[in-house]
Amino acid sequence: MTAVLTLASIGDLGKVAPLVAAFHAEEALTTSEPQRIAAVTHRLEGTPLGSLYLNGPRVKPIGYVVVSHGFSIEFGGPNAFIDKIYICTPVRGKGIGVESLLQICKILKAGGTKAVHLEVDQTNTVAQRLYSRGGFDLLSNYNLMSKELH
Repeated sequence: MTAVLTLASIGDLGKVAPLVAAFHAEEALTTSEPQRIAAVTHRLEGTPLGSLYLNGPRVKPIGYVVVSHGFSIEFGGPNAFIDKIYICTPVRGKGIGVESLLQICKILKAGGTKAVHLEVDQTNTVAQRLYSRGGFDLLSNYNLMSKELH
């Protein structure tokens, strides 16, 4: 099985929403359904701040990749942050995750992106191995810090 990424649009909301809900349930994230739908809708409406790619056949995707775009002096220009990558449980372990990472990096590079970042739970060694196979390095001298704005 191979990764096939296609840029999603608002017409794909009905396909994306259940995948996002499945991911949130799996990760025990407490985002409410209205919050999830609003965020996904915003992303699918074509904001220049990011994009969402369906993975697999458009009629029945097996996952998704969410990318946020930014700019970095340190990395020499446009950069991207993989906000989420999700592959449905039944098709995991077949190399689709690594292929997805390689493909999204190729897409982003073609668009002028200079660096791609992602975050990973310090205890999630399975994800860390996946990201390493996709060419990502753990930056031990950096910590991701966040502040929610209410």
